[in-house]
Amino acid sequence: MSFMYNLKRSVYFTASILIRTINTSGIWRHTKAYDCDGKTKVNIFNTQQDLGIMITGYSQYGFRLNNDIVIIGPIAVFPKSVLSWNVDNLNDINEESLSLFTTLEPKIDVLILGVGDQTPTSSFSKKILHFMKTHKINVEVLRTEQACATFNFLNAENRMVASALIPPVHITYNENDVLGSNVNRLKQLSFENSDK
Repeated sequence: MSFMYNLKRSVYFTASILIRTINTSGIWRHTKAYDCDGKTKVNIFNTQQDLGIMITGYSQYGFRLNNDIVIIGPIAVFPKSVLSWNVDNLNDINEESLSLFTTLEPKIDVLILGVGDQTPTSSFSKKILHFMKTHKINVEVLRTEQACATFNFLNAENRMVASALIPPVHITYNENDVLGSNVNRLKQLSFENSDK
């Protein structure tokens, strides 16, 4: 009887080793497919150069791009390039100032128009929409803050998008903006001190 007990125990022990090995090998394959260290990974589109140009910030004076270039004044932004746009305010936007977007090849699908912090009148919107409709280009007229986010989103989706942006005159700041500005300032100071 003790022989049967020991045999049963041995088989059970051997079976548990086999089962454990199978489970371990299954987990091993799974962890091999997942090559991170268990932490969540986040990709921030604005910092990825291969996605094209993204707008990472703006002020009363101009715009900051994801390649850390700062451009002063109104801009015309395309997926891979940026131009200075010769308008001062909402009143300067007309068929002539928008003609650049109608002559491009390949043709853009959407023009995102950022009009600063001003609210466009309905007559302005109708005039612009009619002109762009004759050229079969969709237009979205937004405040600059919303226009930057919309451009970034559509550009990340590889859409044929362009944006014409006027810097806002007044900007409201929140805690995160102030904190981010202070962190950037500290990074610049530490970088300057490390060069000495």
